[in-house]
Amino acid sequence: MSKQLGKRFLKLLFRRKKTLGRKYRELITAFCVAVCILVLRSFGLLQSLEWGALDQFFRLRPDEAEENRITIVAIDEASLRQVKSWPIPDKAIAELLEKLKVHKPRAIGLDIYRDLPVEPGHDNLVKAYKSMPNLVGIELLGHNKNTIVSAPRELSDRDQVGFNNVVLDGDGKIRRSLLYSHDINSKSHESFALKLALLYLKNEGITPKKAASNHKYLQLGQAVFHRFEANHGAYVKADARGYQILSNFPKPACKNLQQSCPFRQISLIDVLANRVREDWISDSIVLIGSTAPSLPDDVLIPYSSRLLGTVQPVAGIELQAYFISELIAAALKGRPLLKVWSDEIECLWIFAWAYLGVATRRRIQRPCISALSIVFCCLLLTGYAYVAFLDGWWIPILPGLLTFCSSAVVLTYQLAHMQEELKRSKDFLGQVINTIPDPIFVKNEKHQWIVLNEAYCQFLGYPKTMLIEKSDYDFFTKHEADVFRQHDNLVLCSQEPQENEEEFTDAVGKTHLIATKRSLHKDAAGNFYLVGVIRDITQRKLFEKQLQDTADKLFQSNDELKRKEKQLQDRADKLFQSNDELKRKEDHMRFLAYHDPLTGLPNRKSFAEQLHESLEWAQSNNLLLALLFIDLDGFKQVNDTFGHEIGDRVLVTIAQRLNNSLRGTDTVCRLGGDEFTVILRAIPNVKVAARVAEKILTTITEPIVFDEYTTRVSASIGISIYPINSHDCETLVKLADTAMYRAKHLGKNRYEFA
Repeated sequence: MSKQLGKRFLKLLFRRKKTLGRKYRELITAFCVAVCILVLRSFGLLQSLEWGALDQFFRLRPDEAEENRITIVAIDEASLRQVKSWPIPDKAIAELLEKLKVHKPRAIGLDIYRDLPVEPGHDNLVKAYKSMPNLVGIELLGHNKNTIVSAPRELSDRDQVGFNNVVLDGDGKIRRSLLYSHDINSKSHESFALKLALLYLKNEGITPKKAASNHKYLQLGQAVFHRFEANHGAYVKADARGYQILSNFPKPACKNLQQSCPFRQISLIDVLANRVREDWISDSIVLIGSTAPSLPDDVLIPYSSRLLGTVQPVAGIELQAYFISELIAAALKGRPLLKVWSDEIECLWIFAWAYLGVATRRRIQRPCISALSIVFCCLLLTGYAYVAFLDGWWIPILPGLLTFCSSAVVLTYQLAHMQEELKRSKDFLGQVINTIPDPIFVKNEKHQWIVLNEAYCQFLGYPKTMLIEKSDYDFFTKHEADVFRQHDNLVLCSQEPQENEEEFTDAVGKTHLIATKRSLHKDAAGNFYLVGVIRDITQRKLFEKQLQDTADKLFQSNDELKRKEKQLQDRADKLFQSNDELKRKEDHMRFLAYHDPLTGLPNRKSFAEQLHESLEWAQSNNLLLALLFIDLDGFKQVNDTFGHEIGDRVLVTIAQRLNNSLRGTDTVCRLGGDEFTVILRAIPNVKVAARVAEKILTTITEPIVFDEYTTRVSASIGISIYPINSHDCETLVKLADTAMYRAKHLGKNRYEFA
């Protein structure tokens, strides 16, 4: 009874190991495919495709309830023809506001820049501004005074202004809404859409407050607005400045199917002529802006493109209506906002679909059923992602589909390769096994002979046709068969080769002493086979006693040799240790000779050699090369104010920022003090050097914070180009240095070309 339980346990253990081996292979395949997709995703190569999939979900979503809270007063072509002027005179704007005021709207948004008076009627417009506390104007924030458009002073003094800056993705579309931002004076501003939404929600008793889950998030009524981060969803190192959110654009139904805008629209001339329904204005948000094609203010949103590639941009005033509708619906009714998973969950999600693709292909061998299963799983993933999107979750559908299909394709190739290898192995084994003089047998998991060479058949004394698919118990005594089975099971369970001495009785009853070496092998399909090689050691045993005496003497000599070998090995180890120490010191001295000890950047000597090598390479490959000479502005004041220790830390920080701003093929060096150089290799044109210089200026001017110290520096950059400016190193350096000083004299924090 105990023997039977032991045998069953060994069989179960062996099968378990076989299953685990296959699972490990599947896990490795799935892991490799998932890592490849994640690497592609981390470089942003899937970003545009994932944006396209998200846009398609927006277009496929069902229509929502009609938006009755917002009415757009459109300045269309007919309005411009009647007014006969652009910009529209202040008198017409004032008259428009007065007529809207009569119907008591809850808020009015004037999406027209009015930073300068447009006579006639400016006094009338100022009077209208002062009499309407629910009026919100617009302003345009910028990084310098040349890009700023201010709001009317009468509105800005009473905080009735919102900015209308938007954030564009790499494909030119708007998928994010900017709620808060800062101007060049670090003053916080609210967006035009948020300002109007807050005016509307104020009458509902809803005011902005900090979210209980995270005090850094804004909460309005039932909605918590999670702040957008640079790598949320499919985005890779996106601009996350200000308080941004992923916009879950509403899709209000249109009563008029011929009308592209889902919001109620009336023209300016209809309002001036009193041809407007009072219920469209009363207690609503009224937006005033341009929709005329001659005044281009068009933007692209997820609804702008169709399957056939037709682009239908929306007017800027319509974009603001989308933003306002989303904010109000989320606050009042808890309409889902667009959220994303954490990076860890997205990685697990992608790996899970990679493993599912491998498992599906592995367990369904028939090609037709396997293909249908893959299609079904793709549809299931797409459907799940779409349902999750309707609930406000943006999950990575495209990486999931890619990993699922790629892992299935990779495993299909592996299976085909294994089948081909199995066929080749069998053909090769059939040719080779009979050339070996030693008896050889191959058993399957059922302990049956499946391959035998002629030497084994002759040794046993039976023909091969009689032995194939039979076991030891059919031809040997029970004692011998039990020993063979015990040794076979030991190899099957441990999966380690074993060599045993056994008794072997052939067909005529003659008993041999044999040495059998057993080993476990696996074919391409994952099946295990036991291979045994037999040697007849009967004659050897007769001389064993004589050999034992000789062996004892040899062992004594061997011990002496081992002692001498150990002594030599100890000496060799000491020499190796000394050699390693010398090599480490040599490497350290070489590093100090070619690198700046403070920043770790290449020093002046290394710069000269690398510039010379780069010029030779550029000459041989007919490529452009740019040399940037960088000198920090205001670094002396940092040293004088905070001391040289802080100055050194500033230099280290600047060095790190320069390294992070460049490609892997570019080189940044420190010549000494606050002077740095950058070698840009293989640039396609001069504009690339200008863009890199702008990027470096932006990076360097960011504030530097050390514990309780905060400081800021800028840089002046001179640029020389090979072969445009010169063909030799010294001239390129002098020209870049001269251009740098010219940049300093022209106001600093800029770059100049030689």
